Amino acid sequence: MPDTLESSHRPPSTKRRQGGAELVALLAMMTSLTAFSIDSMLPALPQIAHDLGIARENDRQLIVSVLLLGLAAGQLLYGPVSDSVGRKPAMYAGFAVFLAGDVLCLVAADFPMLLAGRFLQGLGAAGPRILSMAMVRDLFSGRAMARVMSLTTSVFILVPVIAPAIGQGLLLIGSWHLIFVVLLAQGVAGLTWLAWRQPETLPLGRRAAFRARRIGRAFLEVARTRVTVGYMLAAGLVSGAFIGWLTSCQQVLQELYGLGRMFPLFFAMLALTFGVASLVNARLVIRLGMRRLAGSALAVMSSLSVVFLAVAFAAGGRPPLWALMGYMLVIFFCIGLLFGNFNALAMEPMGHIAGVAAAVVGSVTSFLSLVLGTGLGQAYDGSVRPLVAGFAILGMASAGCMVFAERGRPTSAV
Repeated sequence: MPDTLESSHRPPSTKRRQGGAELVALLAMMTSLTAFSIDSMLPALPQIAHDLGIARENDRQLIVSVLLLGLAAGQLLYGPVSDSVGRKPAMYAGFAVFLAGDVLCLVAADFPMLLAGRFLQGLGAAGPRILSMAMVRDLFSGRAMARVMSLTTSVFILVPVIAPAIGQGLLLIGSWHLIFVVLLAQGVAGLTWLAWRQPETLPLGRRAAFRARRIGRAFLEVARTRVTVGYMLAAGLVSGAFIGWLTSCQQVLQELYGLGRMFPLFFAMLALTFGVASLVNARLVIRLGMRRLAGSALAVMSSLSVVFLAVAFAAGGRPPLWALMGYMLVIFFCIGLLFGNFNALAMEPMGHIAGVAAAVVGSVTSFLSLVLGTGLGQAYDGSVRPLVAGFAILGMASAGCMVFAERGRPTSAV
């Protein structure tokens, strides 16, 4: 299949806008629902813990983890449904669930009620997130697909850069409830933009009936495809290390290193590095290929983490802030190279069942990363040792999955 727009499958009404800057911006906005729901909340975790009576410090991480649990569960549903009814109707349903969860968080009177709302937010955000990937696969293949995913990520990364600062700013003028008001506005804006401007990417002639047998066969095909399974697991392992950092970074930076209100600035530095890497990947992937870039990034991430783990132990678990930030900047750059390429490599053989495949890949990746990331976060002991060890071990395991994916596969241009 050529690395271009699959124009032979597109209805005439979509040819004008699909593949352009507006598509990239819309996809970035829809996928950023999850990122903004997490990152804007990070500065508010201590205040929420105080207001809702959360006794154990590490339990505040559940405000992030439960949303990711809903995200993982929802992805299994939206893909198969969208293969039957189209991408846009399934996305509408996701936005509706997200907005309902946001309202529940706004009125939450206790911690369990807030967690229920966060689960619904994740369950709803799964629709726009996973179906954005399916829409890209409807339109692109090969390196062109990786390029669009990287461009989307480079725009999307603006959200993690500014979200903690927005959350911190809202706390200066009101309570953490204001963050959920902003999330409500973002959900409404995304839903309106999707309905008004974006054509359907899955025409009637390519839709499949929602039958259990067909969905089961598609699941089995994904499970039996070595390339997809290998890169799906590789992505989940790397994401697990990333989520371990995400769930505990507020404690590490604000409390262990005493950054206080400077936390959003340091978080933004790392997010910008991630975005720059995604943009670099979009430029290099056509020339160098996905596998070469991903393999190089994994090698750097794993080897550097082993070295820095020794540094962390020598420093009693609290190396100097400049050393930690230098290490994390390199790690985030590597992760920025890995995410788009791993997802594109996993989806490459799945163009004929893109909806179900996107659901399986996204859900398995999310469940695996959630389990690993929650474990890493809960292992936080007032030092950075568990996190650095997680990056080292999971990076090496991800490299093993990449080798598994490529075993017996003939050398190709990707």
